[in-house]
Order: sequence, then structure tokens, then C-alpha cells
Amino acid sequence: MTTIQHISTSRRIKDRVVQGLVYLAFAAAVVPLVSVLWLVISNGLARFDLEFLTHSMNGIGARDAHGGAYHAIIGTLQQVLLAGVISVPIGLFTAIYLVEYGNNGRLSRAISFFVDVMTGIPSVVAGLFVFAFWILFLGFEYSGWAGALALSILMMPTVVRSAEEMLRLVPNDLREASYALGVAKWRTIVKVVLPTAFTGIVTGIMLAVARVAGETAPLLMTVFFTNSINHDPFSGPQMGLPLFVFDQAARPNDTAVDRAWTGALTLILIVMLLNLVARLIAWWRSPARGR
Repeated sequence: MTTIQHISTSRRIKDRVVQGLVYLAFAAAVVPLVSVLWLVISNGLARFDLEFLTHSMNGIGARDAHGGAYHAIIGTLQQVLLAGVISVPIGLFTAIYLVEYGNNGRLSRAISFFVDVMTGIPSVVAGLFVFAFWILFLGFEYSGWAGALALSILMMPTVVRSAEEMLRLVPNDLREASYALGVAKWRTIVKVVLPTAFTGIVTGIMLAVARVAGETAPLLMTVFFTNSINHDPFSGPQMGLPLFVFDQAARPNDTAVDRAWTGALTLILIVMLLNLVARLIAWWRSPARGR
């Protein structure tokens, strides 16, 4: 009896120690995040007003207290949207092939290898590739489209891996039940597999969006700088919020630095808003919504 009590006490002590280490690790991860958010919010609220959201920097001097990031907000939204239009279908189809048709063959192994390689590619390399091929070799001009091409290279492997994991989590019993009813494989994927994994796929896409929304290096070589509003991402330089923050923070005056902080806050809010919209869409499409 004494031995059993000793073992029980020892297990409780170990459980408490491990639980304390988990809480400590959680605090170590949360404290930097909270400190960054607090720093951005406290410094960014000074210029977060209607003028900042509706005006550009066209005609605004370096030390002027006016101006805003409307041109950069438009650029970021268009560039990320175009990058998603490119990378999401390709990434999703690639994940479907790897899970449903690859059967661990030579081609699927090669695709998985290249996806892993693309996951580790530095963002500046993606920008250099698009700059060398699209702008120097093919002769196209700086544009939001060129920036979207670079961002799609970074976004694609995240979409592939997240969608692949979600598709693998779908129980095989659902597939087999559909096949037993005589449903074709492609129709099973469209009507059974994808709806079941929809919530996880949407979450993975939003992770990819958050991954590329704050990238600066690819835009430096593909989009260039402009203080004017450019609603056409296929023609001429177009600003983005990461570039706006980089440009304003590099200027040696307080008014520009205030605009940089507000630009960073705006970028965080846009990513949070996109995540909220994705969550609402996933909830609306969830089978358990009506329960």
C-alpha cells in the first residue's frame, strides 16, 4: 500500500512539473507576441485616422504631418489577392494529386521534394527570380502583378502542405462509402473529401496569406516605389504596405516614423480582418453549423 501511494505521489509531482513547464513555455511564446502588439498599437494609434486610410503620399513632403497609406493599402490587397488567385488553385490541385492519386509514386515523391525545397526558399530569392525572368528577360515593367508572382512562389508551398495534411485527415471510410455507392472518384473528391476538409483548407490558406502579406524583399525588386495611387496592378509601379513601412521608417524624422508605425498597425488589422472573414466562411460552410 505504501509503495502504491509513493508511486501515485511521484506521478503527481511529475505531472505538476511538466504542467509548470508547459505554462512556462506558453508564457515565453506569448510575452514577445504581446509586447510586439502593444508596441505597434501604442505607436500606431497616433496617426490611425480617416486621412491616413483615404489619402496617399502624393505631393506630401518628407516632414509634413499629413498624407496616408491609401495607395499602399490598395496595392497590398490587390497583390495578395492576385497571389492567392495564382497559388491557391495550383496548391490545392497539387495537394489533391499527392493525396488521392500519387500513391507514393516517383512523380509524387519528386513533387513533395520540390515543395519542401520551395518552403525553405528565402523571400528575396523569389523576388530575384521574378525580377530576372519577368522584368529583365521578358522586358515587362515594374507592377503589382510582378509582385504578386513573387508572393505566389512563397505562398504556394504553404497552401500545398496545409491542404495535403487536411485531406489526409479525412477518414477513408467516407471515401469507401462513396465508392460503394458507385460514385466516381473525382466526384467523391469534390462532394465528400473537399467539403469535409474545407475548414482546415481555409485556415491553411489564411496562414499562407499571413505569410506573404508582410513580405518586403520581393516587392522591392518587382513593384518598386510610388507615392501615387495606382489601381491597375498590371501597369506601372504600385506601393504595398510593407514597402510603405520600410520607406517611412528609413526617413530621419518623427512624422515619417509615426506613419510607419501606423502602416504596420494597418497591415496587422488587414491580416486579422481577412482571418476573421475566413473563419466566418468556414463556420458558414461547416456541416455542424445547424446542430
